[in-house]
Amino acid sequence: MNEQQLEADYLIVGSGAVGMAFADTLLTESDASVIIVDQHQQPGGHWNVAYPFVTLHQPSAFYGVSSRELSKGLKDEVGLNKGLGDLASGAEVLAYFDQVMRQQFLPTGRVQYFPMCTYLGDGVFEHALTGQRYRANTRKTVDATYLKTSVPATHTPSFKIDAGVQFMPLNNLPKVKQPADHYVVIGGGKTGIDACLWLLENQVDPDRICWIVSRDAWLLDRRNTQPTDEFFSSTIGSMAAQFEAIATAESVPELFDSLESAGVLLRIDKNVKPTMFHGATVSQLELEQLRRIKNVVRKGRVLHLQADQILLEQGSIPTSTNNLHIDCSASAITNLAIKKVFQGDLITPQTVRSYQPVFSAAFIAHVEANYSNEAEKNRICSVVPLPNHDTDWIRMMAALMMNQYQWSKVEDLRNWLLANRLDGMGKLVKNAAKDDEAKQAVLARMRANSGPAMMKIQRFLAEIN
Repeated sequence: MNEQQLEADYLIVGSGAVGMAFADTLLTESDASVIIVDQHQQPGGHWNVAYPFVTLHQPSAFYGVSSRELSKGLKDEVGLNKGLGDLASGAEVLAYFDQVMRQQFLPTGRVQYFPMCTYLGDGVFEHALTGQRYRANTRKTVDATYLKTSVPATHTPSFKIDAGVQFMPLNNLPKVKQPADHYVVIGGGKTGIDACLWLLENQVDPDRICWIVSRDAWLLDRRNTQPTDEFFSSTIGSMAAQFEAIATAESVPELFDSLESAGVLLRIDKNVKPTMFHGATVSQLELEQLRRIKNVVRKGRVLHLQADQILLEQGSIPTSTNNLHIDCSASAITNLAIKKVFQGDLITPQTVRSYQPVFSAAFIAHVEANYSNEAEKNRICSVVPLPNHDTDWIRMMAALMMNQYQWSKVEDLRNWLLANRLDGMGKLVKNAAKDDEAKQAVLARMRANSGPAMMKIQRFLAEIN
């Protein structure tokens, strides 16, 4: 079978959220043509294999492509997210990206979309069903798969599992037909949190849940991420509190104490010092539910699931073949290495704002469409490292604050941020009425502490490096 030749300006590898957000901005702000290649049968990346009850854990207003709203503009009226902005379900996210592709991208005539294809490198990809090979002749390639999101359905556990042990990925949990004696949740990250909350919401007694947590995590209060005016005091107030905590702390431990006292960071167990930070968000109602689980095992990672016991790095605990073991040990982001975003004919989208890879992809596409000097583009798009350990919060904030400062000095970037729906927070600040004393007081705190915080965060950075 002959290799089919294709022509376009850009080859985008991956039609997940990052690839779609990048393509959307490129199509909106330039006349470029693009080829989009993905292994899945429809856009949405890892959402194609996500567990059935997954939702976004930040408001829908911060997700999707710049040109099309995902959020319904509603607050949840029931459930553990009650009173906060709607969180799109996995099914809603998939439907959304499918609509973006069919209703916006393809009608432009500038997009060639190739689902069910494996990218082989050097512009070559192969269709999984037909074996047809294609070669994309383009000016640049965008690697929208670099962050390598890992999900339970495709994750291979790092531990041994003996025959007879009831074990499943989180995806299969809603298919359970027979009750287990106990439910053993393996993993302390966001997936483990979701598993525990789902079990509790489905009437499982918390005493029948065993939660294996290799590392406790600092969490974010979802109330502080709401991009609407009624939450100004918590959202922008949280930013002001961050600056104050950094500026006034005299040590790293004191910094984390201050962040917790101000409600910026949360932890499930007040008696256990977290050593992990992945940026996961929870509501206060979710936090209350998680604290109902008392059988939390902190003996390191699981090494071996045996019929009668679980071997861990720091000991063992009893189990049974009547218990159901649920794998939540997949790490959301598996590639923490940083590389330059712009390298010749290769563009590698990464986070230029913490917690927001989708916003970051749209921002990077704007820079690509409007700037020509590679060194300047990389300076504007300095990568904010993804956090893993607790002190990575400091590394992340240092890079984020530097980027925000750099962007504030460029009129084009200021205007783009204000006009872009994925930013959100800038509009809240700009639209704060001058005669609103409460809001102006919050903004005054931010201004007063931003400079000292930038200086202090560099000191803390030097201490942890």
